[in-house]
Amino acid sequence: MLLSLIVFMPLVSAILISLLPKENWIRPTALFLGLAQFVVSLVLFAQYDPSTPALQLVEFVPWVPALGVSYFLGIDGISFWLVLLTTFLLPVVILGSWTAIDKKPKGFHIALFVLQTAMLGSFVAMDLVLFYVFFELSLVPMYFIVGIWGGTRRIYATTKFFIYTMLGSLLMLLAIIYLMFTAQEVLPAKQMTANILELYKLDIPFIAGQFLNPQTLLFFAFSVAFAIKVPMFPFHTWLPDAHVEAPTPGSVVLAGVMLKMGSYGFLRFVIPLFPEASEHYAWVFLFLGVVGIIYGALVAMVQPDVKKLVAYSSVSHMGYVMMGLFALNTYGVTGSIYQMLNHGISTGALFLLVGMIYERTHSREIEKYGGLAKVLPIFTILFFIVTLSSIAVPMTNGFVGEFLILLGAFEASMFFGSLAVIGVVLGAVYMLWMFKRMFFGEEGELVSDKKHPLHDLSLREMVVMAPLIVLIFWMGLLPNQFLQYSKVSVEHLVSTKDAYQLSIHTPQPESDAQLAFGMKFFKSVAQAPEAK
Repeated sequence: MLLSLIVFMPLVSAILISLLPKENWIRPTALFLGLAQFVVSLVLFAQYDPSTPALQLVEFVPWVPALGVSYFLGIDGISFWLVLLTTFLLPVVILGSWTAIDKKPKGFHIALFVLQTAMLGSFVAMDLVLFYVFFELSLVPMYFIVGIWGGTRRIYATTKFFIYTMLGSLLMLLAIIYLMFTAQEVLPAKQMTANILELYKLDIPFIAGQFLNPQTLLFFAFSVAFAIKVPMFPFHTWLPDAHVEAPTPGSVVLAGVMLKMGSYGFLRFVIPLFPEASEHYAWVFLFLGVVGIIYGALVAMVQPDVKKLVAYSSVSHMGYVMMGLFALNTYGVTGSIYQMLNHGISTGALFLLVGMIYERTHSREIEKYGGLAKVLPIFTILFFIVTLSSIAVPMTNGFVGEFLILLGAFEASMFFGSLAVIGVVLGAVYMLWMFKRMFFGEEGELVSDKKHPLHDLSLREMVVMAPLIVLIFWMGLLPNQFLQYSKVSVEHLVSTKDAYQLSIHTPQPESDAQLAFGMKFFKSVAQAPEAK
């Protein structure tokens, strides 16, 4: 029950935090519980077998048998790193928000842990109804995180975020209900089911060139829900508002993990369930991906607010992810999964750094800075490293992901691949220009204010950034240590996308001798009471 433990540990942690009698106990307790959860999740390395694409560590319990709904959890190479990314970022966010959240810290940490359970559950749920429950549950704590601890326009931003994502999810809910009824009519068992392994077996009618056919309509119903979550152009307008108004930890979780729930949904559900529609309409998502890449970069370039600039950079970077997914080849899909991790690390680090300077100056206007390198040398070095990662400089994690995606894009379409390269250039322009204006040149009013001198990073802040910086170089220099865990699953998805099947992995003894030893051991355990 390792997956259940990982998923529900944050929920138990939220209950424990709600019972704490003193406010000064909240942050240390939350940090300890977050670290404990991350340590537990590391057991996945020992339990997971990367040599098979099958679902592993499966847990299955009937939940609503009459409707074919079950508590069905499993993990494979597509979700493995997303689970670990989620557990890794939690203690980083808690430590990073140590001084940023000074209002109602108990409520904030409770919301953060509930959100953690919702995100983890979404990545391991293998029943569509169970997935929908976790997927929608994530809206509630994020609504409160932005609405209570956000900026001056927080109510507008959080309401817009909630309405956008909720409306998209309703389309997906209708599609899920249709699939369950279809399974009852078509599958041999003649029973309604939300089991994704059973739904993969459905042969849903598709007619090329005709929009009003079942598979196309279902494909777009799911796609709109996930495209809003990513968010893809033109469904992206809620993201800059949410990022700007969210507190720093909210922005880190939103960019680091929540956006990945959308791209993961395409990989887990859209492409395998609707293969013909995915292939037929891939050009639409390649086109929207390219538009998102270029549009996000151009709009980021003219932003006066550094946090809004980073928010629009997310639109651009997630455009690469969507291009890789709908290249529908091994290079593209592998690069997309890797870029999801890269974006979580580098953009999460950027939001943390922006939050650190905001705590000192209470301003995010780029023009008010200038000459920061003279007064904040450590902060400058760390910001520069993360900037290099964001613009995909070789030897950083961002280069590996974007390079693989571009290989996949060129293999799928020379035209769209060539356009995507423009985004690489624009990304370097807006990030390096922002860095130059903030850290070099003439001192801005916030830097030249001698009455309120700026102080470099504290030990706590350097500890927060250290694991992110290590991962930027680790993932850039030794990518195969990460790619090997998703390699087989990606190859299986791409090679069998026309008739996708996903089995359940049952570990087998390595030899007959091991089997004999195991039987002897269990017999001895069973006979122990009689011997006594």
